[in-house]
Amino acid sequence: MTKNVIEFKNVTKIYGDATVLNNLTFSIPEGKVTTILGFSGAGKSTMMKHILGLVHPTKGTITTLGVDMATLDDLQLREFRRNFGMVFQYAALFDNLSSFENIAFPLREFTKMKESEIKSKVTGLIKSVGLGPEATDRLPSELSGGMRKRVGLARALALEPRIMLYDEPTSGLDPISTQMVSELIVETAKHSDTKLTSLVISHDVRASLRISDHIMFLEKGNIVEFSTVEDFKNSQNATIRRFLEL
Repeated sequence: MTKNVIEFKNVTKIYGDATVLNNLTFSIPEGKVTTILGFSGAGKSTMMKHILGLVHPTKGTITTLGVDMATLDDLQLREFRRNFGMVFQYAALFDNLSSFENIAFPLREFTKMKESEIKSKVTGLIKSVGLGPEATDRLPSELSGGMRKRVGLARALALEPRIMLYDEPTSGLDPISTQMVSELIVETAKHSDTKLTSLVISHDVRASLRISDHIMFLEKGNIVEFSTVEDFKNSQNATIRRFLEL
């Protein structure tokens, strides 16, 4: 039986006069790739912030790995976020650190590993995301967009998260790099030592159809559809049909 790792129950978020999330109830299954699609302003980023506990709902509850996020104080939230890996839209690497140092950063920040252990761990992570040893000492400015994404993924995997969050992972990439990153997301989910749950925020419908097990479509803070990829492809909803045909 599939376990749910994230559960929203009647979640509403209101900023001033704007309802950004409107009474959302859904569950994200463990060990699957779930993509949240939607036009700009649909509420995708706000949903991600709620999942990370960066903001709390105006109404409703969010449970992650069995924990009500609103019950955690700042120190508990910091520790709890070790369950998450995050791959940002533009990789968000430290510009003045090499690939090796970027990947090692969370290990030095959050663990008591020895330098020899960190070196071994980082070397393994670099290999696991398909980077060659030549990338180890390069700065982000010396890497291609696709390589920066790989370094970002290796860093996100360093603390062995249970949930991986991807924010627009293929944005700004050429078609070949887009395919490479898409395949990397699938391979990472498939070959993780634990039941890694992957949650992707995207507007790239073609890449999403290739990598996802389930797709949620958001429009103006409402869930239009949440289904398997096959059912999503066959949706008769007019907005989704328009999105699929872009």
